[in-house]
This record gives sequence, structure tokens and C-alpha cells, in this order.
Amino acid sequence: MTGMESPALLERPRAAHEKRVTIALFAAGLTTFAAMYSTQSLLPSLSAAFAVPPAHAALAVSLTTGFLALAIVPAGVLAARIGRTKVMIGSAIAASALGLLLPLAPTLNVLLALRAVQGIVLAGVPAVAMAYLAEEIGAAGLGAAMGVYIAGTTIGGLAGRLIPSITLGVASWRWAEVSVSIAAALCTVWFARTLPPSRGFTPRPAGLGTLLGDLGRQLRDRGLLALFGLAFLLMGSFVSVYNFLGYRLTHRPFDMPAALAGSVFVLYLAGTAASAYAGRLADRRGHHRILVAALALMVAGALITIPDHLSTVLLGVLLFTTGFFGAHTVASAWVGTLAENRGAASSLYMFAYYLGSAVVGSAAGIAYAAGGWLGLVACVTALFVIAAILVASLVTAGRAAPRPSRARRPR
Repeated sequence: MTGMESPALLERPRAAHEKRVTIALFAAGLTTFAAMYSTQSLLPSLSAAFAVPPAHAALAVSLTTGFLALAIVPAGVLAARIGRTKVMIGSAIAASALGLLLPLAPTLNVLLALRAVQGIVLAGVPAVAMAYLAEEIGAAGLGAAMGVYIAGTTIGGLAGRLIPSITLGVASWRWAEVSVSIAAALCTVWFARTLPPSRGFTPRPAGLGTLLGDLGRQLRDRGLLALFGLAFLLMGSFVSVYNFLGYRLTHRPFDMPAALAGSVFVLYLAGTAASAYAGRLADRRGHHRILVAALALMVAGALITIPDHLSTVLLGVLLFTTGFFGAHTVASAWVGTLAENRGAASSLYMFAYYLGSAVVGSAAGIAYAAGGWLGLVACVTALFVIAAILVASLVTAGRAAPRPSRARRPR
């Protein structure tokens, strides 16, 4: 450099880097969530193939997210030592390889064991992605970048459910799993080839005492603690609805074929749009306002699904999905705004997020078995009451995140 470059010229490499980061994390969301939820639309087929009830088949989702939750913090620690990009790429490759083994499982127990291991190796991407974005993207664009990443997770989640659903129309659940696992592997290649090296990362080798201290400081922050609770409740309610939606649509009064019932997952596209829009809107209007609106949309959507009319079920799921991804986008960006140690905070947020999927997603099977869809909606509504209390505590405690300035964070 000569020292004579204009600010616009100096900004170009940074903008190019941030664009590449955003695209790569979009691909990461695709491959991670396609793998994570590749069995969700297959649950009724797994129940039929292995003669097990819905709550048992649902373990093919809950075990993956549960073990992922347990591996979140260790994955974050490993990333702090060896680098965020190495952990994310290694995680995506290992998960894709395990996904290709799933169709070969001779029994449901073998399938569940593979899904549990896949959850462990998947942890490297969600454990690191939020912190990586916060380090590489300027403050003014963090909400939008987080929205693009989460949009990638919505499309990945859609692909993970829709691809096998379509395949079920012409083949068994094994071929359905083959199709989605190949798609996830291709997205992994795209992600690994696109992800740029970290610029804002500083290695932080730490012992157990330092790790526990870092995590403890995040848990003593009431604002962050409320956001961790929200992550648990949001994901728990969301995965519960989608775990048992297929059962409702393939049984009376709808009696839809499995492939047609699976096509309802196209409503995930509403989440794609909501993620990108909610991130930008939160940057301008404030996190708490958009979060309250998104939660209200989830409540309305859940209630609208109660009548046994296909049009109201689809409308309700559409609103519920839109609200969920909007709320998740805002809450995850809010963590990055409040936290001093973003790596530790994002690890705890994602731990709570996937723990909610595993715990509530499994427990909701009891509510569904006892009270059908109405019992499931009652369970989800109770979670929203707790979520509203947490949001109120954030606002009354003065932790509503301020609107970020247009200036970039110093590097």
C-alpha cells in the first residue's frame, strides 16, 4: 500500500471477503440442515417399516439433535484452539460421510446409533458459525449476514425433508435417504471450496478452568440467559410441530399419501424469506420489537392449525414457520450483540437450541399420543407463555439491544 488509496478502494477487499463468507455460510446451512433433518419426513415410513410407534420413530430426529447439543460446547472449544474454518469443514465432511451410510442400516437401532453419531459430528458447524460471522462481518451488516446463514438452514431443512418425500413416491425410505444424503454431500463440497480463511479469529487455547469460567460468565448475564431459554423453547416447539405433522396428514381425516404429505415442507421457503428480512429489520428497528412480532405470529399459526381443514392447517404451518425463523434470526443476532465472548455465548445458545429439539421434540410425542394434534398444540402453546415471560424480562431489564450504528466494528 502507498497510503494514498481511497477509502472506497480499501473497502473493496473487505466487502469481497464478507460476501464470500456469507455465501459459504449459506452453503453450510444447506448441508448441515439437510443432513440433520433427512429422516423427519420419513418418520411415518420408519414407523411402518420397523413397526414402532411415532414417539419411537421420532428418535431418528431427537437423538441427532440431542447428541449435537451435547457436542456443541466441545466443538466450540476445539474451534478456539485450531480455528473455526477447520472445525466447520471437518464437521460437514464427516456428517456427509455418515449420511451415506444411513440407507444401509439393517435395523432401526443401527439407524438410530448412526444418527446419534451424525449429531455429534454435525455440531462443528452450528457451534462455530455464529461466532465466525460475528468476527468476520462488520456490525452494521451482521444481522443481514446472520439472516442469509439462517436462510441457508431453512433451504437445507426444506431439502432434507422434501427430497426424501418426493422419492417416497417411487421408492422405499432407503432410496429416499440415499437421495438426500447425496445432495448434502454436494453442498459440503461447495461449502469447503468457498469458505475463506478467518481474518478476525485469534486462537484461545484454554484449559478446563478457563472454559468453565467463560461459560459461567455467559450464564450470569441475565440477558443472555433469557436468550438461551428462548432458543430452547423456540426450537422445541418448532421441531415438535414438524415431527408429528406428517402423521396428522397421512392419517384421518386427511389420509394423504406420504409423498404428498411431505410436500408440505415447501412451506419452509417462508422461513427463508423471513430469516433474511427479519435480520435486516432488526438492524433498523430493534431486536425486541421484531422478536415480539415473530413470537405472536408463531402463536397465531399454531392455533390456526387446530381445525381439521387442510387449508387452515397449511396456513397455520406457514405462519408458524415464518414466525419461527424470524424469531431465531433475531435472537441469534442479539446474542452476538450482547456477548463479550461470542464463541462461548454462541455455543451455549446452540446448546440450548438443539437441546430443546431433543427434549421437547421427544416429550411432545407423549402429548400427541395422549391428545392428538390438539394435545400437541396445547403443549406448544404452554411453551410460548414461558417465551413471552423471557422476552418481557429482557425488555424490562433494559437489555433490548440498541440499533447498531452504520459504522463498522473496529478490526
